[in-house]
Amino acid sequence: MSLERFTQSCITAALGSSLDDDGNPLYSNYDESDITPETLAQMKADCRTFYDANKAHIHCDGAPMAEFWDGSSESERQAAMAGHDFWLTRCGHGAGFWDGDWPEPAASALDAASEKAGNIDLYIGDDGLIYA
Repeated sequence: MSLERFTQSCITAALGSSLDDDGNPLYSNYDESDITPETLAQMKADCRTFYDANKAHIHCDGAPMAEFWDGSSESERQAAMAGHDFWLTRCGHGAGFWDGDWPEPAASALDAASEKAGNIDLYIGDDGLIYA
């Protein structure tokens, strides 16, 4: 369940931090169902790869927990926070693992792994769907 929370939180952060042609966050008018199957599959694969490689740092002592997953376990809330920060860090949004919420050495390891994953830019295609 933690991987699912990580992935969903990453997708939510992607829709919240990516803008449409009018400068509005994608989540204003779009949701996960508007992401092309290929783009969604790649996002999910990236999440799985990152999560599997960094579980020990994501679930370290002192890891922050997302507040927006009430009723979830500590592990799920840590994963949700990590998914959010993964997207922000990999895409250079000015916040993420490095901004002080994550304890060291996890913060530095997660930051480096996010940067290695590389940036993704989401955009709206002529068909009204979201692509990377």
